[in-house]
Amino acid sequence: MPFEFKIIPENQIETVVPLVLKMSKPSITEAVLSERFKEMVTQNYECVGVYDDGVLIGVSGLWFCTRHYSGRSVELDHVFIEESYRNNGLGTQFLTWIQNYVKSKGCEMIELNAYIENVPSQNFYEKDGFIKPGYHLIKPL
Repeated sequence: MPFEFKIIPENQIETVVPLVLKMSKPSITEAVLSERFKEMVTQNYECVGVYDDGVLIGVSGLWFCTRHYSGRSVELDHVFIEESYRNNGLGTQFLTWIQNYVKSKGCEMIELNAYIENVPSQNFYEKDGFIKPGYHLIKPL
């Protein structure tokens, strides 16, 4: 059976928490993620899932906005595929599905952040045509 890609309904958003927890810093707990996702779905956020025979094996958040430098855009967030499903073309299929979906919603550009130390992820995105125009800086308050 082929993989299924679909938007996760808001009332099922907590199903992504176990996957996102796997890629989160140890200081971020399941409870914190649950609360954050409940709030995120109220803020121009959608989440797409990858399913294998009904089992959620991958996710990506989609933050929709309009930016002065890119027009209508989407920022991919917490892109994750279970390790046992990696390196077989699924990531490319997932990204293609996302690109087609966000184009159908009028997006002109996709943005994302990749951790500096995650070179394999950066290489994957660059191979797909993403470029590095700058740095994403943060400051905890």
